[in-house]
Amino acid sequence: MGDISIQETAILIAVIKDKSEENQVYEYLDELEFLAETAGAKTLKRFTQRLAHPNSRTFIGKGKLDEIIEFVKINEVDTAIFDDELTPSQLRNLEKEMECKVLDRTNLILDIFAQRATTAYAKTQVELAQYEYLLPRLTGMWTHLERQRGGIGMRGPGEREIETDRRIIRDKISRLKDQLKKIDRQMASQRSNRGSLVRVALVGYTNVGKSTIMNLLSKSEVFAENKLFATLDTTVKKVVLENIPFLLSDTVGFIRKLPHQLVESFKSTLDEVREADLLLHVVDISHPAFEDQLNVVKETLAEIGAGDKPVYLVFNKIDNYQFIKKDEDDLTPATKENMSLDELKKSWIAKANTPCIFISAKERINIDKLRNDLYKMVSEIHCGRYPFYNFLY
Repeated sequence: MGDISIQETAILIAVIKDKSEENQVYEYLDELEFLAETAGAKTLKRFTQRLAHPNSRTFIGKGKLDEIIEFVKINEVDTAIFDDELTPSQLRNLEKEMECKVLDRTNLILDIFAQRATTAYAKTQVELAQYEYLLPRLTGMWTHLERQRGGIGMRGPGEREIETDRRIIRDKISRLKDQLKKIDRQMASQRSNRGSLVRVALVGYTNVGKSTIMNLLSKSEVFAENKLFATLDTTVKKVVLENIPFLLSDTVGFIRKLPHQLVESFKSTLDEVREADLLLHVVDISHPAFEDQLNVVKETLAEIGAGDKPVYLVFNKIDNYQFIKKDEDDLTPATKENMSLDELKKSWIAKANTPCIFISAKERINIDKLRNDLYKMVSEIHCGRYPFYNFLY
């Protein structure tokens, strides 16, 4: 992990393409600020600009760029972070004009993964994703190297001058892919050695409380922290509820605009999800955009080939749920912000036909029901697999 004891300063930049997505862009910037904080940066200011299409040269327009350049100089800003992926030429042009380090959302997420990777497997996966991101951006990397900047976005493969040669990078990518294939074979062998136990996988958006639920169900100590991507390596534990044993796995959290390099390199880590018999989809119901997050997870599951798995929705953090009660004489239709938890439960959630539960892992609310429901689901799968099992116990 890189040294993040000296906090960098950052500004966040996003483009609003049309009026309908204005609120969504602000939500994305909230998440981008949380990502920056997780990486070790303090956000000084956010900049947004309405544009029908991002500028092909600098992503933002000249007037807005001049405003940002002035702020960067006056406040000695270390890093400018864009909420969308920048092309190699945009990255190059912006660094030249702004005279500070420029990152996009993809680079920031890759950097957090580089900090969080602890096992050889996770490190290899992250390194592969970083090199694949770096390859088309090599020309821009020279400006980083000349200024000898470290910190956020500079961990990993970008730091060594010799590896900026395209051929060397391609060779490195090829070797990393071979390494991952070997590790994949070993992990597939480990999974096959576990026998035919029922497999349950915790999935969900990042920072929804999956690791806390893992700890409650398995009585283990999986690292849980209020930061994005606290868990990077898949943890698998054997759990026994009453007389039924099963395997429970905690996986890396998903996120909006997840870099395709990471989806590709982490597909093997997500084998635990693909091979699961049941998915516990954990949702932070206290988050204003929980419905969007839920859909992002559904889309990512479909992308990795796990979209048709049986799902149990676990709405977590009910202790943090807040709503604004409408005035009695307000006749406008109620929005999600005006719904109590009981009203929300009776909304589309009740009509979705997906089994669900509302809990607080932190406050231990409804955990016994979660265990009982999970027991019923696992035992049903188990008895289908071992019809004579009950006679043996």
